[in-house]
Amino acid sequence: MVTATDVTALTIVPPAHPLVGRVVPPGSKSITNRALLVAALASGTSRLTGALKSDDTSHMANALRQMGVTIAEPDATSFVVTGTGRLTAPEGPLFLGNAGTATRFLTAAVASVEGTVVVDGDTHMRKRPIAPLVTALTALGVDLVAPTGCPPVTVRGTGALPGGRVEIDAGLSSQYVSAILMAAACSTGPVDIALTGAEIGARGYIDLTLATMRAFGADVEQVDAGTWRVRPTGYRAADYVIEPDASAATYLWAAAVLTGGNIDLGVPADAFTQPDACARDVIARFPDMPAVIDGAQMQDAVPTLAVLAAFNNNPVRFVGISNLRVKECDRIRALSTELAKIRPGLAREEGDDLIVAADPALAGQDLPADIHTYADHRIAMSFALAGLKIRGITILDPGCVAKTYPGYWDALRSLGVELSLRG
Repeated sequence: MVTATDVTALTIVPPAHPLVGRVVPPGSKSITNRALLVAALASGTSRLTGALKSDDTSHMANALRQMGVTIAEPDATSFVVTGTGRLTAPEGPLFLGNAGTATRFLTAAVASVEGTVVVDGDTHMRKRPIAPLVTALTALGVDLVAPTGCPPVTVRGTGALPGGRVEIDAGLSSQYVSAILMAAACSTGPVDIALTGAEIGARGYIDLTLATMRAFGADVEQVDAGTWRVRPTGYRAADYVIEPDASAATYLWAAAVLTGGNIDLGVPADAFTQPDACARDVIARFPDMPAVIDGAQMQDAVPTLAVLAAFNNNPVRFVGISNLRVKECDRIRALSTELAKIRPGLAREEGDDLIVAADPALAGQDLPADIHTYADHRIAMSFALAGLKIRGITILDPGCVAKTYPGYWDALRSLGVELSLRG
């Protein structure tokens, strides 16, 4: 397996054949981290199967272990989580790397801890905004501070999240809403969570949160389009099956259409409940993708679609993607910069829109380019797609894919893609 420690660069050799075979994506990162948290807050033993084992989920599991939760890993896709119904104060800060889900979810959850908890991350996470969540939790009566508006966050828990009504700005991320929703089931009284505006990043992820909560016994009601009421039921231990990761599936769907191949993912596209599965319909239209693609509700699929658009018959404008500026990196800037390395003018920014000047003639050309990945797994995996059609595409820091898809490069190899590694 390609790891961050043994490979500094990786060059994709364009295959001379369609990619055909079976590759089952890893479990959903979004669902795995939700399930780990609610299982940890439940009393009893829960079994999570089909789960993702990656940097992000390891950070979540390790943080929960620090707070008294027993988590066993009997095999490569399972967690067995045993909790008492409450978290205890850790001996030191919770280090969560660049795992946005873990950082935001735990910031709300540790309000139920009796004592002080510091939620922190790496240098990249310390640049990712968390102020809207801090503001909302403060209004609910939680004692916490984040001086920079980003992690670290210091939470002084009193043993339970207070009940009440809270308004939250979710324009930057739906994760803020999900964080309070999951924590609210362990509150002292009912909690009403209301959006302050109509804008919410990737609303479909709220549905994932609600489904996970209900599977573990939570009583949550959608009062109206922008308000949810959570009753203080706590959680019950449960066995839970996690579906494959739809964001990871987008790379495989795109690889198939780019090469005229057929990759069996082991699950039909319409079986996914995650928002990024919507990208399948757009990918299926290649090489005649729409002239305008709204990425608001499938944000993590935008890098895949943007690289695919480079080979489309007509230019593509991506709109509704301003939130991509506060992901693991500024993905709008990263996509425009790295696509322009392949061919000057291939992509540009216009406000928060990304315009990809499609050119089907790129396929088969020698256009050497060292792709800087910005420690962002999605930049690495999406630009690998360009290497399926263009000679000389080199991915720097390929090990960064371990954040959500540690076996990505091996998956490409299993389909017959040759990779040239540089240590």
